[in-house]
Amino acid sequence: MGLLDGKVTVITGAGNGIGRASALLFAREGAHVLVNDLGGARDGSGAAASAADAVVAEIRAGGGSAEASHDSVSSKEGADAIIAKAISAFGRVDVLLNNAGILRDKTLLKMSREEWQTVLDVHLTGSFFCTQAAAQKMKEQGSGSIINTSSVSGMLGNFGQANYAAAKAGIYGLTRTASIELQRYGVRVNAVAPIAKTRMTEDLPMFETIEDSLSPEHVAPAHLFLASSLSHDVTGVVLAVAGARVSVFKVVESPGKYKESDGGVWTAQEIADHFESISKV
Repeated sequence: MGLLDGKVTVITGAGNGIGRASALLFAREGAHVLVNDLGGARDGSGAAASAADAVVAEIRAGGGSAEASHDSVSSKEGADAIIAKAISAFGRVDVLLNNAGILRDKTLLKMSREEWQTVLDVHLTGSFFCTQAAAQKMKEQGSGSIINTSSVSGMLGNFGQANYAAAKAGIYGLTRTASIELQRYGVRVNAVAPIAKTRMTEDLPMFETIEDSLSPEHVAPAHLFLASSLSHDVTGVVLAVAGARVSVFKVVESPGKYKESDGGVWTAQEIADHFESISKV
């Protein structure tokens, strides 16, 4: 028996890269896989059924169980249709992996409203819509695992990615809040922040000389861990994967410094004078 034997899994953006690697691994571990992919270009333009269909064919050729979905995550109607397709095909939803994403990199001062909004629509709003639709079903079932996709850009920031970084930071907040709200229903919500060479990243300078050391196949086992019962007590966590290195992102607060006099009201000058001790972690 595999780690996901008989489980129904939904993976968005599963036509290429990390999503495809996780879909293939989930299927090998016994899952029924709904392979969702709009089939557009890296910037989100266009659509084609071939991306999702090819992964479904690959899974079936290996003896696995899979169906295709070509809906967009960026609308409520699309997200609802994705989850409805999984239920129609397999009867339930045990795992949702929110992986769909696009890139429209531009520096802050040159970024258009469309470039900003389109990226947020796919990454952040798409994760919200799909999570909401899946969580309704998981609540009824009394169990489920939702895995979001954050990023080093979202946790630390990155030049030329104000839209992408804002979306990925928002996904961190969504993950934390959803994990708190859904825990009482037996639903776990976590995120993975991956670094891997895919069509989304292959032309970035850091990936020019990288071949197999930062592959999608390095990331897929983290998704499997969070999808399976191996992580039954893990929720609200951001697991980072960069090749052979696995870590956890944590937002930390410094101990701070108290002012005893003047009713505890700091002046701006006092904050400046004590800023090193205030900010020291």
